[in-house]
Amino acid sequence: MLAKLFPFACLIVAACSFSQVATASPQYVGSEVCADCHTEETEAWQGSHHDLAWTEPSDGHIIADFSGTEFSLNGVISKFTQEDGQPFIETDGPDGAMTKYPVAGVIGITPLQQYAIETAPGRLQSFDVTWDAFGEEWFHLYPDQNLKASDGLHWTGPYKTWNSRCAECHATDYQRNFDPTTKTYDSTASEIGVGCESCHGPASEHVNWASDAPLRDPSPYLSPLGLVVDYAQGNNETQIQQCATCHSRREPLLSGSPMPGTPFHDAYRLSTLRQGLYHPDGQIQDEVYVYGSFLQSKMYQKGVVCSDCHDVHSGNRVAEGNAVCTQCHNEVGNDRFPTLPLAEFDTPEHHFHEAGSEGAQCKSCHMIERTYMGVDGRRDHSFRIPRPDLSVETGAPNACSDCHADRSPNWAARQVARWYPASDKRGPHFSQVFHAARQGDATRASDLIDLALYEALPGIVRATALDLLIPFSSKEIADRTAGLLDDPDPLVRVSALALQRGAGSVNLVSRVLPLTEDTSRAVRIAAARELLGAPIARLPERQEKSMRIASQEWQQSLASKFDFPETQMVMAGIGLRTRNFDSALASFQEAVAMDPQLVQSWVMIVRIQAATNRTDAARETLKAALALNPGDQNLLNLQRQLP
Repeated sequence: MLAKLFPFACLIVAACSFSQVATASPQYVGSEVCADCHTEETEAWQGSHHDLAWTEPSDGHIIADFSGTEFSLNGVISKFTQEDGQPFIETDGPDGAMTKYPVAGVIGITPLQQYAIETAPGRLQSFDVTWDAFGEEWFHLYPDQNLKASDGLHWTGPYKTWNSRCAECHATDYQRNFDPTTKTYDSTASEIGVGCESCHGPASEHVNWASDAPLRDPSPYLSPLGLVVDYAQGNNETQIQQCATCHSRREPLLSGSPMPGTPFHDAYRLSTLRQGLYHPDGQIQDEVYVYGSFLQSKMYQKGVVCSDCHDVHSGNRVAEGNAVCTQCHNEVGNDRFPTLPLAEFDTPEHHFHEAGSEGAQCKSCHMIERTYMGVDGRRDHSFRIPRPDLSVETGAPNACSDCHADRSPNWAARQVARWYPASDKRGPHFSQVFHAARQGDATRASDLIDLALYEALPGIVRATALDLLIPFSSKEIADRTAGLLDDPDPLVRVSALALQRGAGSVNLVSRVLPLTEDTSRAVRIAAARELLGAPIARLPERQEKSMRIASQEWQQSLASKFDFPETQMVMAGIGLRTRNFDSALASFQEAVAMDPQLVQSWVMIVRIQAATNRTDAARETLKAALALNPGDQNLLNLQRQLP
């Protein structure tokens, strides 16, 4: 199938597990080697959430009760036992039959601990019945969902495959190594758990440097200390983007852990403030893992980095309570941030709550908390000023109503206005435009363009404005936003590319083609995607080469994610766009094989079969789709349309 779409397919599949720096000589040596010299850092790291992100069942880190306990939900009784020191879970397997599995991996420590089960050789799945570390009981992550074994969201389904969905951020030098032919995994990692080299890179040359041995490869990409990334240089983006590698909601562009120090937009495409993930004002809604929030903050714009608030080795905050904030927000300020207002903030005159109370905590007002995975509270890192007045207009939550759930946002807005009557913080906000655009209000298109062009806004906000313009795409919008293809922020450039679909073929090619040479892989891939099927007869040699390389990068990115139903949907879309209907059909079929609840894929399979005079096959497909999705109106409507 892939070879019909891309002439380089065979090469791509073979190379889908390439290393970010293929010629690099440094090798991973393991955290134990680092500990020989870096004792203080090692002591802080040991027992941390990073250290215990993934451990072996035999390591003594299991905290759950495996003494014959049970958990029952929707008629499935899962049992947790232990035999000769080996923990077992008995539950419904991929075929729905009760099966007894040895625990293959331990995930995390607090506030919950999850367990990985090997359902086929090399394939690990994240089990949905999880241990509450503080409540000391079993609970289900999705108690409101009655998921059968045939459901893609069942714990045995593709969205719970540890190899593809989770392991990269719980291991060091992880490579997925999925074989699309056999549909098997041969995943590798130099170390499970987030070890020293997850952030500092392979350390063999650093060990040579420390022992006064000559560097075997004094390449320019190695620091004077023999490391591939050097945090000592004080580059804010180096640290922030390294943390963002895992602490972000994003689409991976590679097949495993990028080499530490790899620019974020060379390894991932960051999610913008999409509906369902973020509220209209950018507050967290679904689990988005910090980075997208932090990019919205004034702290990020002023140069604050992760280590200003968090110890990078233990993961703990650098101080307790409000002291984290008042290390900068105080009467004397902080020399690193000269624009800070000099005032006392940890006082009732500022927060209007009793000193020491929950309402007096900076995080209560400026870092709303949302609970994910049942018991895991996460803080919004956009550090925003509460705007209950916007809740009235957009429906977004606000910190005041989080605590005062018995009072209305109108009440909260009046209270804030009473406390700060002359505030300049209650002006127009991008959320007002985003909320209207999400409702399909085409009259706000011009406002969205204005937001995208307003350089004082965070790049993630401007990129979101561009994404919201896609349904209203037109030549005028393409023309007005064309200048953003040169924006300094790669996130903005990626989003601006999609709007050039409305520019007309000549303008599309002339504007998009230069971005196949962009400095960021995410942008180059997006450019190649927009040029697919464009009427390009002949190009100068340099542009032809850049187009070919960008297309290969896109192909490699897709090939590295063949185990994602979403990737199969993309492949199917490519087939439709290039009128390769057999290829599109095969990809849609692969998508529903992975996730039988992808109703739109079923619909497309039936439509393609019917349009290519395979009516009997279309009827059989529809019958199978309804058996897996009984009562679905889209499928029932299609059934009535078939001859």
